[in-house]
Amino acid sequence: MDKIRTKVIYRVSINTIIINFLLTAIKLVAGLVGNSMALVSDAIHSASDVLSTFIVMLGAKLSSKEADEKHPYGHEKFECLAAIILAVMLFATAITIGFYGIESIFNNDIAVPSEMAALAAVFSIAVKEWMYRYTKKAARKINSTSLYADAWHHRSDALSSIGSLVGVVGAICGFPVLDPIASFVICIIIIKVAYDILRKSLNQIIDSAAPEEVENKIRQIILKKENIKEIDMLKTRLFGSRIYVDIEVQIDKNMSFEDVHDLIHDLHDEIEHSNASIKHCMIHANPTI
Repeated sequence: MDKIRTKVIYRVSINTIIINFLLTAIKLVAGLVGNSMALVSDAIHSASDVLSTFIVMLGAKLSSKEADEKHPYGHEKFECLAAIILAVMLFATAITIGFYGIESIFNNDIAVPSEMAALAAVFSIAVKEWMYRYTKKAARKINSTSLYADAWHHRSDALSSIGSLVGVVGAICGFPVLDPIASFVICIIIIKVAYDILRKSLNQIIDSAAPEEVENKIRQIILKKENIKEIDMLKTRLFGSRIYVDIEVQIDKNMSFEDVHDLIHDLHDEIEHSNASIKHCMIHANPTI
């Protein structure tokens, strides 16, 4: 499973790196030649996507390592760390874009963009939205936090390009201040995305509980077993992109040791196979009073 996840992440990441290199160059040239500060800011954002994707690949490589003596539970949390680094990068990118937008407004250093900048922005919106959908589909398939964060990095770039387009068109139509204002709006959007990614990653790294629907499905599986009288305890915790489950159930005290063993073993396998994200399930049997 880990090797498959790593392979998917590498394939998606290499494809997006190539596209981002080309897109960054196109937007940077169009922004400089076309006098659009918003598009230059957008190009900087795309350049940060290249670095973020390298971080995703590194996180995938480290998290796929087998468990060892010093790390008996594996290395999945490296993927969370990669997502946290991406969130911090998004914050830094947003602050940089917002700063230059505000500075140009106060310094009244505003140039009127050309139509070339508008065409580059439209092209960027289409490409980045495709990259977002392409990366998000892969992230959902393998339940990858860092790849999902990278998908939103692409979506924030698409939103950034929409802001650039609004600013460029507004400036061409006689409202040049809209170009730097668009940069500032882009800044706010990216900060919101970064915050959401950071919150989700921190939840995974501090052993938060699995989603309610996951726990409800586990309860249904347990209570379907005829000789299980009651669930005494059900705890779940996120470990990177994986889930650990701890359970205590009441078993008929008149059952033989072998029958209890077989029941718990079957239950264990059924729970682990019910969700690909469940890495381990520990079940303790309590005799009924």
